[in-house]
Amino acid sequence: MSKAIALDTLIPDDSEYERFLAAMRKRFHDTIDTNGPLLFTTDAKDLFDIFLNEFPAGAIRQNFTCHVCKRFTGLYGGLVSICDDGLAISAVWPAEEAIPAPFMAPVSAVRKAISKANVTGVFLTSKNVWGFPVTGPWHHMAVTPVNGLVFKKGLQTPFQRMAECKEEFIMLKACLREFPLSAVEQALKVLRLDALYRSEKCLGVAEWLAALHKKLAEIRNKQLQDNLVWRAAASAPPGFCHVRSTMIGTLLDDIISGMDFDDISSRFAAKMHPLQYQRPQAPPSAENIAQAEKLIEEMKAAGSLARRFARVKEIQAIWRASTIPKTDKPQAGGVFSHLKPKRPAHEIRNLDVPAITMTWDKFQRTVLPDAVRLEFAVPHERMSYSAILTAVNEDAPPILQWDNKEQRNPFSWYVYIGMSMPAYWNLTPGPVDVTAICLQPSMWFSPEKARHQGESIILILNGAVDQRESGNAIFPETLKADFHGIRSTIEAYSRSARIEGREEASACGLRLAKEQKTWQSVRLIVTDGNGNRTGYDLDRWD
Repeated sequence: MSKAIALDTLIPDDSEYERFLAAMRKRFHDTIDTNGPLLFTTDAKDLFDIFLNEFPAGAIRQNFTCHVCKRFTGLYGGLVSICDDGLAISAVWPAEEAIPAPFMAPVSAVRKAISKANVTGVFLTSKNVWGFPVTGPWHHMAVTPVNGLVFKKGLQTPFQRMAECKEEFIMLKACLREFPLSAVEQALKVLRLDALYRSEKCLGVAEWLAALHKKLAEIRNKQLQDNLVWRAAASAPPGFCHVRSTMIGTLLDDIISGMDFDDISSRFAAKMHPLQYQRPQAPPSAENIAQAEKLIEEMKAAGSLARRFARVKEIQAIWRASTIPKTDKPQAGGVFSHLKPKRPAHEIRNLDVPAITMTWDKFQRTVLPDAVRLEFAVPHERMSYSAILTAVNEDAPPILQWDNKEQRNPFSWYVYIGMSMPAYWNLTPGPVDVTAICLQPSMWFSPEKARHQGESIILILNGAVDQRESGNAIFPETLKADFHGIRSTIEAYSRSARIEGREEASACGLRLAKEQKTWQSVRLIVTDGNGNRTGYDLDRWD
């Protein structure tokens, strides 16, 4: 405390105390606005005693000896927010220049103690107010958290999630030691080139891990590095910290062991096969079924498991046909009705030109905006025909990774391994109208959050509908992390359940995936506003 401060300035009045409490609340909200709604616990101790001991002994110190404020300081006083450079800053104690003079020394001492402390975990609570702002005539230290800081009731309690974050921090630190940046960059190279089967499932976590490695390399201070690992563990998408036990860990192991690319590729493809990846092969145990029953009951999600075929009017389309032309029926005529008359001289024949080969990206930008009708030339071969599904019960809780209460998106899709012949989808070789084009459902609203589900478009084909009965297509790899522990029961349920609404199905068609390097037999016939028909062979995404 400055010697220039007069003795009477050491005695706070009520207005100064209110200004101090206001500064504490402002500090709290400014910190969240700057660094986001993530707070961390520290091993800072006895903060309230440190605060009190900086006041003069006697009546002044006694005036601030408050069990309500002491409790607040014990629960929330040591919380910190972690900046981009790894620095942990106090979440509630203001800078000295923001508070009245009598509180400068006490607050400075507390902030100094926090600056020397180590981060010990993620802080979560379901309380809507931290502390007790008012008791009787007295005002106390307290803050009101924003929505992002209030732990929403779910399958876990705040304490369970905090314990889980601590485990993920430990796993992530071990992963960073075990898998150096050089190995992660090699993995990124092959994943970005789509050189591995279903590489999109691992690309997101590889990019995240590489970015964290590079960030840590910029910082030499071990404590700051640990702080950044804490922040990464707390904010990572579900499963990202479990590198060792996932497919990216297998890939990194193979790279570090010096395997040839062909061996790496074949091992990766075998484990990423859709019938193997995250899909339990054994029937569920009685314990797992019981666990699943309890989980579904707690989530009130029994109605979420029933699925039906979607209708074309329900999907988020990037192109829709205004009308579907009806096939003209042959007209009865005389004996010479089959003969074609000579074309009048004033009519110009629409020349049949060879189909134009281009990428989907170019087709979408240059051709699709002017198309009034699209037809797909169904070939005499197997293709990746697909159906879009949705929840039977619209109000049932979200269970898909890309579905949430704020932005409902209960739609999903499925294809058959090994593809399908057109007859299985009520199609015959030849032109069929495209009624709409959409991105796969995981891309409709927040594609960046579901990149690991891949990228594709679906051509919705008039009259297409799956003719087979083969489960209801709930796949563990598409479900929220809450269901990870009951995958075997979900898998067994999905195989035995059936998809409803087949008679009203109108959102089935052909899935064209970005990860496929080349597309075969994808011919679209486009009719523009002038009635000109042109064929386009789409050979790849971009």
